[in-house]
Amino acid sequence: MILLIGVAAGLLSGLLRATLNKKPYQPYSLRLVWLVLFAVAAQWFAFSFPLTRASLSETAIRLTLVLSQLMLLVFVVGNRKTPGFWLLGLGLVLNLTVIVLNGGLMPVSPETVNWLMPSSQVDSWQIGERLGYGKDVVLPRGDTILWFLSDQIRTPSWLPVRVAFSLGDIFIALGAFWLFWSIGGRAKSTSLQEKYHVTTDLPPNN
Repeated sequence: MILLIGVAAGLLSGLLRATLNKKPYQPYSLRLVWLVLFAVAAQWFAFSFPLTRASLSETAIRLTLVLSQLMLLVFVVGNRKTPGFWLLGLGLVLNLTVIVLNGGLMPVSPETVNWLMPSSQVDSWQIGERLGYGKDVVLPRGDTILWFLSDQIRTPSWLPVRVAFSLGDIFIALGAFWLFWSIGGRAKSTSLQEKYHVTTDLPPNN
């Protein structure tokens, strides 16, 4: 959810910025985009697609999450000079760190689970087990390594939707916002001659 907010806010503000500056909204040319497609597809099959999410082993689920995060991190490193990507990378590193240190899933505390699902039955989840078909594992704060990097940040109570997210998620959302916002300030693409300061003027004949 927080990532979608960052993307939407960055896209809208970037389009507005481009319009006010009378510049085209021209996205960056990114490298290794195929890694993002593979990572998203892997997570979709592991956590969303009904035919696979229930049949994959816990080891396969955890390995899929870690490897998909690594693929996204390689994508970010390959485009590190693009605006916003250092924030994206920082968020991915924070999330990957807490995931790996806690067995391959993102930790979430029992208190947060109760807050997320106040009407759920007591036996609908268990401490130490994965929460439903999602990416979280229910762990008490005292048993969580680097608990402050887990999904322990909650949306304000006045919002109609309850969502828990991590510090890494915040950096990822900020990076996405910066990326889409910065596109609105890009200059028009120049020709190869202008880009590399190439001149066709020949020296005068003596």
